[in-house]
Amino acid sequence: MFLSAFIFGLLGSFHCIGMCGPIAFMLPVDRQKPVKRFLQITSYHLGRLFTYSLIGLLFGFLGKGFYLFGFQQQLSIFVGATMILIVLFPKFFKRINFSKEISKIIFKVKNALGKELKKKGNDTFFTIGFLNGFLPCGLVYMAVFGALTATNAFSGSLYMFLFGLGTIPLMTAVVYLGNFSKGNFRKKIQKVIPVVVVFIGVLFVLRGLGLGIPYVSPAPFLDLVTSNNACH
Repeated sequence: MFLSAFIFGLLGSFHCIGMCGPIAFMLPVDRQKPVKRFLQITSYHLGRLFTYSLIGLLFGFLGKGFYLFGFQQQLSIFVGATMILIVLFPKFFKRINFSKEISKIIFKVKNALGKELKKKGNDTFFTIGFLNGFLPCGLVYMAVFGALTATNAFSGSLYMFLFGLGTIPLMTAVVYLGNFSKGNFRKKIQKVIPVVVVFIGVLFVLRGLGLGIPYVSPAPFLDLVTSNNACH
């Protein structure tokens, strides 16, 4: 589960640079001082990771509620199936728009980002990363689905943290090299991303089915307890 979060972030970042790439490239880093620039970029990433972890904490807490009420397996199947359907029927899901209230929040986040990009204070880069984490992104939504299937708040937070960690290599390269991801290479990666999403979706479905396959589809805890009692 957690390894899939990192791989998801690593491959998904090729998609996310369409939204976050320009922000990363426009970071007011000190290009004359390599060490200072590195620390500034690190601060930016820490801001994003903090936001992702915070979101994961919230949805992991919700996931714990589903777990305690015995809906964790059904939720895992639902999340996995949703991931697969989003890939198979993208046009349908594109019609689902944000409400006006959420749009207002996004507008405020973008305004705040614009103001921070003009600053060069010590906390500027962390703040930019923090705000960046709240911008809408389809891959982030997919990761949130994963956090929702966690059995507790910490696991949900860790899932989103590892997802964010996976995005760091490419986002760092954007700062140093600019928007290098154009051309055939990006197109090839874009074709791989839906396959990865479907693969992770299948893993969630298998996990929810509880087929007794170690690490992939472990048997439900209650079934294991019943089985052990029967042996005695």
